[in-house]
Amino acid sequence: MLTYQDCVALCDLTEAEIRAIAEHEHVPYIVAAEIGNYLVHNADGTPMIRRMILDDLNTARSRGDARREVELKLVLKHFIETHPANRPA
Repeated sequence: MLTYQDCVALCDLTEAEIRAIAEHEHVPYIVAAEIGNYLVHNADGTPMIRRMILDDLNTARSRGDARREVELKLVLKHFIETHPANRPA
């Protein structure tokens, strides 16, 4: 049986990126890892992950959650650095 940690290791995303997907999609982390795995290995999917992180960041900003906003900025920065196809045009 695969554990959550096994799934994280297989999906080419960090736990923070998976948490952002879970937050955006309102699903458990293990489901977010599966979604993320599918999207990160799909040419059309990586921009969707970037958009999810941006949406979460904007939600945190709008509710005045500065700590979460900073966390998500770092998540977005790392995601763009490790998945160069996601760099904004």
